[in-house]
Amino acid sequence: MLDRLRQIAIFAATVDHGSFRAAARSLRLSPSVVSHHVTQLEQKLGTALIYRSTRKLSLTPDGARLLAAARTMMDAAEAGLEEVSNQTRQLSGLLRVTVPAVLAQSRLVDRIAAFAMRYPKVRLSLDFSDVRRELIGDGFDIAIRMGWLEDSSLKARKLFDVKRHMVAAASYVASRPEPATPDDLGEWDWLELAPVWHKKPEFRNGSRSMVIARPESRISVNDAQALQRLSCLGAGLAIIPDFLSEADVNAGRLQVVLPDWTVTPVGVYAVWPSNAPRDGLVKQFVEFMAVEA
Repeated sequence: MLDRLRQIAIFAATVDHGSFRAAARSLRLSPSVVSHHVTQLEQKLGTALIYRSTRKLSLTPDGARLLAAARTMMDAAEAGLEEVSNQTRQLSGLLRVTVPAVLAQSRLVDRIAAFAMRYPKVRLSLDFSDVRRELIGDGFDIAIRMGWLEDSSLKARKLFDVKRHMVAAASYVASRPEPATPDDLGEWDWLELAPVWHKKPEFRNGSRSMVIARPESRISVNDAQALQRLSCLGAGLAIIPDFLSEADVNAGRLQVVLPDWTVTPVGVYAVWPSNAPRDGLVKQFVEFMAVEA
């Protein structure tokens, strides 16, 4: 059985590297040894796994099925080894993280606190800012982004979604004709959150969906908490994250407009350099933040 597992691992490495020679370099074996193990595996299974040519290798249908199983096996083994390793070594070092200021009141902070208590030897430098900081240029290890990611060479992982609702002060809602759909809000005073105003919100009600073009706003801000306060004071209608508006809605200071319609949630992502160590502090932090994703 041990020989068979070794052969399967060598077979997967051969496919991943595209040739016996490249796999041999990675595994620090000779090409003939790598070829021998793959051939032995094929003979034991009684089927061809790889089509060989002078230029490239390609998988047979049986090879493709075995490769999927092989990767599952190796991922499980790696996860087990990492779990044992994590129990025997304590994470340590400095981790610099930049976070949108609005998330200071979100459950992300709860996860960060839990991480800090779990790993007391890790020093965290947290930058909560309304200004979008550059990950590499400003010297951060991880950037937490909220919204829609741009294409880049950085690695990213979604942590969770932020639910949002349209809200306004009860006095403001009472001063307007009762709306039936988001289309009826064209004459309302919209409050603008500048960084995401260009993204047209999508509204859903069961199987119905609707994207509306909002009118030009009279008030534009770059801070979600200021947006919340302006809404409470009756300045207009705004789309606000639930974690910011929930207390005001429960207290009656804000009212959800069109409660049967939901607004497309906004994703929260962790972004980090592609060359960060695979099993390092960055990876452990991201994995911990994503536990509830």
